[in-house]
Amino acid sequence: MIVISHQRHKCIGCNYCVELAFDQWRMSKKDGKVTLIGAINKKGFHTLRTDDAAFDENVKAAEACPVNIIQVKMI
Repeated sequence: MIVISHQRHKCIGCNYCVELAFDQWRMSKKDGKVTLIGAINKKGFHTLRTDDAAFDENVKAAEACPVNIIQVKMI
């Protein structure tokens, strides 16, 4: 299982995560911040637990994030 989480309110809209892991991330046209598809928001942390996510692509997205708001774990 893979757990992906991020703090959406800190997003600066750089779009790296969308480019590197398009299946999990989309840019919002409303506020220019990224959205983790299928994530549940709990106290500002948007979290997705899945078996379907591409682990390597999401790790690259987390590493590319200039504000370090993406965490990817394999459990």
